[in-house]
Amino acid sequence: MTADATRPAAPDATRPADPDATTPTTAPETTAPETTAPETGLPTTPKTGPGVRDGAFWAWTAGGLVVVFALAALTRYLEQGVPEWFAGTSVEDLAAAVEYPVYAILLGLLGNVVVTVTGIRDRIAAAFRTEFFIKTGLVLLGASINLSVIASAAGPAIAQAILLISAVFLFTWWLAGRFGLDDRLRALLASAVSICGVSAAIAAAGAVRARREQLAYTASLVILFALPSIFILPWLADVFGLSPAVAGAWIGGNIDTTAAVTAAGALAGEETLQIASIVKVTQNALMGVVAVALTAYFAYKVDRTAGSARPGAGELWRRFPKFVLGFIAASVIATIYLQNAGSDGRAVIGVVNDLRTWFLILAFVSIGLEFRVSSLREAGWRPIAVFASATVFNLVVALALASLLFRDFAG
Repeated sequence: MTADATRPAAPDATRPADPDATTPTTAPETTAPETTAPETGLPTTPKTGPGVRDGAFWAWTAGGLVVVFALAALTRYLEQGVPEWFAGTSVEDLAAAVEYPVYAILLGLLGNVVVTVTGIRDRIAAAFRTEFFIKTGLVLLGASINLSVIASAAGPAIAQAILLISAVFLFTWWLAGRFGLDDRLRALLASAVSICGVSAAIAAAGAVRARREQLAYTASLVILFALPSIFILPWLADVFGLSPAVAGAWIGGNIDTTAAVTAAGALAGEETLQIASIVKVTQNALMGVVAVALTAYFAYKVDRTAGSARPGAGELWRRFPKFVLGFIAASVIATIYLQNAGSDGRAVIGVVNDLRTWFLILAFVSIGLEFRVSSLREAGWRPIAVFASATVFNLVVALALASLLFRDFAG
């Protein structure tokens, strides 16, 4: 950012002020540069904005929260209402398949345009608590992972998850490097396409300290590719004549969001849905392992300067996205609870899952509100090419593994 000739400390007058910028301003007593959250590595929103005093800051923040929660409520309304509105029509299946992340990000982007045009975006930006919403939603996501269910298909499901994640992650990482992508964006793309879409990208973003724009870009790609997969994969499974178990393992190993896996599995049949859900949940459970590996890799290799001391355990702990531990703990607690509570416990887990959906909706809305078109221009077409190529690679490898590991499976 260049300085004005007569006012050296002033922002560049040729473009709007960027709340993500870290350049000091001339009013340190009323402004605060963006910092990095120690647990996730994601940038945190400034506590104050240019020229905003304490009282006005809290008033604008409260107004921003109203915007975020209103868009979240509208998202939930559309998610539940659209399938009913189009029931019995030619687009019934499509309407039922569109998930809340689509509505949330689109509404967030629309809201972004409105608050930018009206000039209040920077004033209410402190309400876009993406980091908090994401961490809370992912911890609650752990409650949906019943470890005893994974154990029921431990052999083939775990084997496929480990082999598929390893192969697809390494291929995507290599290809993104060949395309010259930034290492942090490489990590987000590789995690998203190989594990569980947006959730994995969020965990990776914390481990590698990716920029918020990179996370928003990756989340958009996940949704863009997941939606058509809901219809294409069940159709291809029928064309290929796959057994329900193989089809389920293929669908669960490919589609990048759990809700989309459920929708595709339901289209293919009940047995296919069961296997697809188990395979996807097994992959989700490995998200923490990948977060640990990425934390260590970026600490020892990417972010380490020549001649600097080797990072110790304390540095790894400081960088590690600790909400992953909450994710694991929630999974263990939910598993033990379900074993003791029986069928009555499912209603409680259902409430937790609904709360998780609310927090993730708030996160996606905030991502849309924070998104900047400049990040798309900066990234260009290369991430799309990488993600598309990795998706095709994932399809081929997952089909081979599913055919090998689940051909004689009997649930």
